[in-house]
Amino acid sequence: MKRVPIILQIAMAVGALLWLAAPRSVAAEAAAAVGKPNVVLIVVDDMGYVDIGCYGCKDIPTPNIDSLARDGVKFTNGYVSCSYCSPTRAGIQTGRYQERFGHEFNPGSAEATKNDPAVGLLLTEITLADMLKKAGYATGIVGKWHLGAHPQFHPMKRGYDEFFGFLGGSHSYVKWDDKGDPILRGTEPAQGEGYLTTRYGQEAAEFIQRHKDAPYYLYLAFNAVHSPLEADEEHLAKFAGIQDKKRRTYAAMLSAMDDAIGQVLQAVKDTGQEKNTIVWFVDDNGGPLSQGSDNGTLKGKKSQPWEGGIRVPFMVRYPEKLKGGVVYDKPVISLDIAPTSVAEAGGELPKDRPIDGVDLIPYLRGEKQGVPHEELYWRKGPDASVRKGDMKLVRQGGAGKYQFYLYDLGKDRDEKQDLAAEKPDVVKQLTADLANWEKDMKPPLWSPQAKKPKKSGAAASAPAGKGAEKAQSKSGGRAAKKGAAKPDEGKAKVKPQAEEKE
Repeated sequence: MKRVPIILQIAMAVGALLWLAAPRSVAAEAAAAVGKPNVVLIVVDDMGYVDIGCYGCKDIPTPNIDSLARDGVKFTNGYVSCSYCSPTRAGIQTGRYQERFGHEFNPGSAEATKNDPAVGLLLTEITLADMLKKAGYATGIVGKWHLGAHPQFHPMKRGYDEFFGFLGGSHSYVKWDDKGDPILRGTEPAQGEGYLTTRYGQEAAEFIQRHKDAPYYLYLAFNAVHSPLEADEEHLAKFAGIQDKKRRTYAAMLSAMDDAIGQVLQAVKDTGQEKNTIVWFVDDNGGPLSQGSDNGTLKGKKSQPWEGGIRVPFMVRYPEKLKGGVVYDKPVISLDIAPTSVAEAGGELPKDRPIDGVDLIPYLRGEKQGVPHEELYWRKGPDASVRKGDMKLVRQGGAGKYQFYLYDLGKDRDEKQDLAAEKPDVVKQLTADLANWEKDMKPPLWSPQAKKPKKSGAAASAPAGKGAEKAQSKSGGRAAKKGAAKPDEGKAKVKPQAEEKE
């Protein structure tokens, strides 16, 4: 069993502190001389693959979101790094597969984990906000955090200058003080009322206006259209013709979010910075289906390794460098957002750790040929998958009794025809590739189960060791068991949030 030396873990923690304390680079200073692009990162929650117009929706108008495809680049093989909430966000923030640092599962609710320093984005990790702040950016987050509720994980301790939102994974849209997880401004409960999605648009637009004279990074993380299904009357009235009650409420929630995004895009335009602002749009995972979302013909849903769980609407608008109306069909992943943004900002990525995302701009401009990623990987407990070219292997099962499925996504995007029996050599190669990738991943730092789960052989090759355990404990992660820890093995103190079941 490969073990991670404690000195390496300590070195990474020290490296993160030194990196953050280091002066701005020559590259950052040079970028300042010619004007840096602003960065607006919009992450939406639990939306179905075909629930916006530019991806095929017919019953919910989304003109503002659709404008990003019209004026920017739409990815038709766009992925997130996990099939559900918090791990995807950990990957977006770092540009790294979140399994590299044990962030494989959702934490429990904010109320249940607010006093637990072991459950959250590992303190050795450097966030996109850290990187852009070091490059001279004003940084702010509006919306859902879901990367730890203990004070040490607060967004304003992870590189963000401003915060308006909540710390957990789900929240009422009408009750600001919900489930022991109130809406915060900074670290204090916010005073106010109104439909939360609409308020997020207002807060985001105000952030843009406040920082119009300096480069800014705004992370706008909607909890829409995640449960609970709560819509305002104004938007519900627009969808009286939809008979299904869940779909009607969902449509109203999505429409409100589109209006809020429109307000943000208008603020960018009003400040005269539309051309030089990078706007990202990505869904955090596939639709759960039970809440009114629609993944079209894709197989599977949220929390599953099929395309319906990990393939998402994904777009970028950057008029300064990218033409509008472009459809890009090569595989990309949400891990690419951080390195692309940092490169355009003239910033620096940490050099003491692997960065799995890539700078997409040279590919999107045709300056670099080939594909951004030869292989992409996913793991959530015993479920895992790998895509290499058009071939995708899915692993499911447990206790060493795995089942493997193989699909040619170039011909069968909807995963209808399992080719595992026809192409055993491909299954063997992709299984080996997956095992090699898992050797570089860590065991989960916490379990999604409220009780000790059954053992599984899903990732027996993942490195673990006494040194890694100690370093993780000191830096904010619950230590994995000594030895060959498996993805869903170990005692857990936190209960799963409701969305983890769907």
